[in-house]
Amino acid sequence: MISRVFQNSDDQLDDTPAQPEEYISPAPRVSVQAFCASVAIATAVRAASEDRRLGKAHLSVHMGGIAAAIEAYHTAPTPNVILLESEPDSDILEGLDELATVCDAGTRVVVIGSASDVTPYRELVRRGVSDYVTGPIEPIDVVRAICGLYAASEAVAVGRIVAVVGAKGGVGASTVAHNVAWTIARDLALDSVVIDLDLAFGTAGLDYNQDPVQGIANAVFQQERPDSAFMERLLAKCTDRLNLLAAPATLDQVYDFGADAFDAIFDTMRMTTPCIVLDVPHQWSAWTKRTLVGADDILIVAEPDLANMRNTKNMLNVLKAARPNDRPPLYCLNQVGMHKRPEISTREFAKAIESQPIAAIPFDSKMFGTAANNGQMIAQIAAKHRTTQMFLQIAQRMTGHAVTKRSRISFLAPIIKKLQGATARRA
Repeated sequence: MISRVFQNSDDQLDDTPAQPEEYISPAPRVSVQAFCASVAIATAVRAASEDRRLGKAHLSVHMGGIAAAIEAYHTAPTPNVILLESEPDSDILEGLDELATVCDAGTRVVVIGSASDVTPYRELVRRGVSDYVTGPIEPIDVVRAICGLYAASEAVAVGRIVAVVGAKGGVGASTVAHNVAWTIARDLALDSVVIDLDLAFGTAGLDYNQDPVQGIANAVFQQERPDSAFMERLLAKCTDRLNLLAAPATLDQVYDFGADAFDAIFDTMRMTTPCIVLDVPHQWSAWTKRTLVGADDILIVAEPDLANMRNTKNMLNVLKAARPNDRPPLYCLNQVGMHKRPEISTREFAKAIESQPIAAIPFDSKMFGTAANNGQMIAQIAAKHRTTQMFLQIAQRMTGHAVTKRSRISFLAPIIKKLQGATARRA
């Protein structure tokens, strides 16, 4: 039986309400071999292999369908996952029974069928097929099927990574990132971690009024792969739900990194934290591009001027092309309405970018300056200000989560508690 070897206004904003979006967690380092019967399915699978969520998986495509798979595994070990396209007018159950005789234990099988298939799904499950996808398929269907095998079976919480980056230096991207992360933790009730990736000049420690001895530098420079316990020791607690992995913000060494320098850190944090907010410095290097492409959601922060407009458009084009199966990156405008500064209107900016910003944060030097000097968030010094509401809207758009209502304690609660205690003692 296969079950023994297979495992189962004019200045308009983009004010679209936040919707829960499908989240597909990345696949681990696994080998995947696809045996296709048609060129269309083979093309879709090859395109899926370029998706960022399959970046660690090794996926190869072969033609010939289930017959070619059976022949191949007579002389070669089976991979972690086999994708099989069922052929019209073929007996898929008979083929699976024969495939089981040459498969290694633990191999997972995904069958790609068609709407005309008459094989009952329960018969496929009975033979240990892990998933069945009805064609025609798109690359995202292949990504979803492979990643879903591990997201569902490993029972590991996989955190969502939100990357925030400036279209230009000095646009306030770090301030936006820190306030949005604080809002995600407080108002959306998601346990979150802010990772300050600007090791030389990072401001997250100052903004959260923290001065941790350890931080991101201890993780990235250590020789061994960081585990969850090690990462936990490096975190500085900002609130009950928000922690910080701070940058050293010192110049005693040069911070040059390879493209994959932070991969292990992000992978480890994903395992224990529902939301990770990356404060990405404004630079274009192998590791920053990899960080942005690998994030689940991206927010570009820009000021309303010509250089920011050009840079935002360039970044959006590159990131969209590198992430064809993901939601397009979002952007917001910051420091809008600065006194005596010529600006590009929100409408003209959006027209050039060909999409609307999700927020246009007004310039308020006094409020932002006071918050920065006091190590506070905007909501802590101006809870009712419209900028506070904008950060909440951004947090909802980036995560797809709604506000979690906090319970209110009545001023009569202490009196009621005493009365209840007295009643209990008399009883």
